[in-house]
Amino acid sequence: MRNSASNPKKRNKFIAGILAAGVAGAALSAGVVSNTPAVLAAPVTVDTPQQNFGFADVVSKVSPAVVSVRVTQDVKPTADMGRGGFASPFDNLPEDHPLRRFFDIPGQGQTPPGMAPHRGNRQAIGQGSGFFISDDGYVVTNNHVVENGSTFTIVMDDGTEYDAKLIGTDERTDLALLKVDAPNTKFTYVEFGDDNAARVGDWVVAVGNPFGLGGSVTAGIISARGRDIGAGPYDDFLQIDAAVNRGNSGGPAFGLDGKVIGVNTAIFSPSGGNVGIAFAIPASVAKDVVASLRQDGTVERGWLGVQIGQVTEDIAEAVGLSEAEGAIVTMPDNETPASKAGIQTGDVITAVDGETVTGPRELARKIANYRPGSTVEITVWRDNASKTVDVTLGDLSQLDEAASIDAPRSNGSPVNPSSLSGYGITLTPSEDGKGVVVTDVDPDSSAAEKGFQAGDTIVAVNGSEVADQQDVSAAIENASKNGRRAALFQLRNGDGQNRFVALPIEKS
Repeated sequence: MRNSASNPKKRNKFIAGILAAGVAGAALSAGVVSNTPAVLAAPVTVDTPQQNFGFADVVSKVSPAVVSVRVTQDVKPTADMGRGGFASPFDNLPEDHPLRRFFDIPGQGQTPPGMAPHRGNRQAIGQGSGFFISDDGYVVTNNHVVENGSTFTIVMDDGTEYDAKLIGTDERTDLALLKVDAPNTKFTYVEFGDDNAARVGDWVVAVGNPFGLGGSVTAGIISARGRDIGAGPYDDFLQIDAAVNRGNSGGPAFGLDGKVIGVNTAIFSPSGGNVGIAFAIPASVAKDVVASLRQDGTVERGWLGVQIGQVTEDIAEAVGLSEAEGAIVTMPDNETPASKAGIQTGDVITAVDGETVTGPRELARKIANYRPGSTVEITVWRDNASKTVDVTLGDLSQLDEAASIDAPRSNGSPVNPSSLSGYGITLTPSEDGKGVVVTDVDPDSSAAEKGFQAGDTIVAVNGSEVADQQDVSAAIENASKNGRRAALFQLRNGDGQNRFVALPIEKS
């Protein structure tokens, strides 16, 4: 008998038979026999129009509207003026300003090698960017570009220079408005677009004056939205990866339709060079602020008068909210619109005029959009129920004048400390009888994990004021009986600042 392997045709049939038998055997061994092919989910596909892509058309249209802003300022006599007398607008920022960490560059401010220190009175020159928003000469830039400036010069992309005057500034959003008076001259200008329609991944084109080099163009994408960089209470920056450097501040970030979707204001850079992380003020914010500056030379904002914190999952559970949204009131200031309307410590603000509040910064922005004297409906969650309170807003300029609560403090030694069983904290009554002082925290306890610290005063638990450990234990037990998995502690530190911490209830 001849071996089938010696005949190619028979060998192929033989192999095919083995393979078929193997597949069938595998199906039988699995307990399933099926002739139906497996159905796989369709992969993600994106229909992208094919085109000769570039930014030249956008740049050619918008560039004439983008300008350099040169600022001179009188400076005090110093023993050392670096950079040959060139000052960056970022140098205007106070040492403790939150934006400092985005702008400081090691070695800057020192006298360059081979140059003698400058002495005596002089004028420093700083440069930034800006853009026209009207044909009669209104220019938008950053507040930190013009801050402390004595004279302002607008330099066009063709080198033409115009004197400008300062119309107004808004430190809280880092925006400023200048005006060029040039009779019989119509300037090319751009308009604000809708940044809310811009998505992460969309193209942006940044035009500005990096390092004093004049009109420079870079491109990138929106890499994130809603960034909080600690610059102020209204942080809501667009993050872009276009190459933005020192001197680009105040310049526009354009969408591909040639409309401004952001005003470049900060970079994150440990070295001082571009690392692909820049922040722009959204057009929706800038548009409203600039309109107020143009009309009144200042910005008026509504003021509620509360200190607020984030609602975490634990806090939501402790107060009976289904979602971790809103802003918890850690302290209503004395004699403020909020306190006069009856808003209390521990209230969770969930809506303003029926619009949901997702967090503290959104609440701050919503209130700021109202003019002083406006009456708004504030929805709060209190005692497991939703309530509405009408509040007539004050003027934010009153903030510095508003009285703050003088929090009780315990400066004496602990008296009769006692341990709160199962929670890893040791308590003692405060000297004035208001609250219970935390004298020790077990570093391995859930209390330490949640941020309890020795010296904190427990003011209330689940909205009930406490004066001793028994009050604390009773409030926790009551929360447990009501089906809560966490108890909400109102803590006050030695500086009089309140915060809320939700501590999981230990089951005995």
